[in-house]
Amino acid sequence: MKAVTERNASQINGFFPLFLWIAALIFNCYLIYFGASTDQPMVLWIIFPLFTFLALTMNSFFIVQPNEARVLVLFGKYVGSVRDEGFYFVNPFTTKKRISLRIHNFNSEKIKVNDHDGNPIEIAAVIVWRVVDSARATFDVENYEQFVAIQSETAIRSLSTEYSYDSHDDRPSLRGNTVEISEELKKQVHTRLEIAGVEVLESRISHLAYAQEIAQAMLRRQQAQAIIAARKKIVEGAVGMVQDALRMLSEQKIVELDEDKKATMVNNLMVALVSESEAQPIINTGTLY
Repeated sequence: MKAVTERNASQINGFFPLFLWIAALIFNCYLIYFGASTDQPMVLWIIFPLFTFLALTMNSFFIVQPNEARVLVLFGKYVGSVRDEGFYFVNPFTTKKRISLRIHNFNSEKIKVNDHDGNPIEIAAVIVWRVVDSARATFDVENYEQFVAIQSETAIRSLSTEYSYDSHDDRPSLRGNTVEISEELKKQVHTRLEIAGVEVLESRISHLAYAQEIAQAMLRRQQAQAIIAARKKIVEGAVGMVQDALRMLSEQKIVELDEDKKATMVNNLMVALVSESEAQPIINTGTLY
């Protein structure tokens, strides 16, 4: 496929040609009136060619609004694009296609896909984009707006299979790393849309949830994983506290503990720190006689 890159088209300001066109129209009307009043057939040889010229050049004028481009094609050949706003005059046989350079929003539908762990999830995203190359948007793809929609959904599906919905370890996840996921989505969508002369300004996930058929089961799983992760943190903290307690007792020489007493103390401290119920202290007051 031949790649087409945008370039500036040659055009002239349309106000002076418009003045000439109006003058020619007035002159043609005068000839019609003069020919009808004097009944001179020779005037018709001027009226009809001039009228044909005026009808053809009427299509030569066009207006470019801000954040808009006109792609000019002459007899099937791309001759350039006009980006600067204004009133212009070009060859009357030139086709002028309007391309919007404004910022667009694409809000995808909810897509059901499988994440990295194989769990069915629902995901949707918002893509903010604009056309930066009017020639590529016109000639390299059939319909650039439809191309943006299809390729964006493809990128969303591809991204969803690379990450898990949720993760309690150090792996990035769709729910836990929104900034990184948004940047990765933007990169993937931009790579796919670059061929159409489209620039991606922003991308973000607008909807993320487990599919209906596993939503309740995955909610219980999330709760269990959260409990396990929390208990793991509690145990790690309790072990550190016990180590600090034994070290401080040894350094300050508050009490001398043999291995059996250390094991008993470690057991009591771990039960007191890790247990979900409040600890009931037992005070040893000595032996009564």
